[in-house]
Amino acid sequence: EKLYSMGLIKSKTSLEEALVVPASRFAGRRLSTVLTDMKFCEDHAQAVLWVKQGHFRLGPDIVSNPALHVTREMQDQLQWAAGSKILRKVREFNEEVDDFDLLGN
Repeated sequence: EKLYSMGLIKSKTSLEEALVVPASRFAGRRLSTVLTDMKFCEDHAQAVLWVKQGHFRLGPDIVSNPALHVTREMQDQLQWAAGSKILRKVREFNEEVDDFDLLGN
């Protein structure tokens, strides 16, 4: 159950998978990898740069560590940080920008 919630094994029912957990599974749950998989970023280098610049938040907290291990529960809480210039550009491109955002707030 614990390994499943950490995202290291694919199903709760098989204990055989828990015996052999490769290091690549840990690397696949890093914040930069998860952001790339969720299509927030195009590649890992971009994800690392944007995380270090503080463009993402996990729940209410801004994260700045690209090597953070992201569990399945934490993955649902990943969002753009408030006031992110990248988020503003994405919204402008998708024509979803709000009048309040245009005021610079």
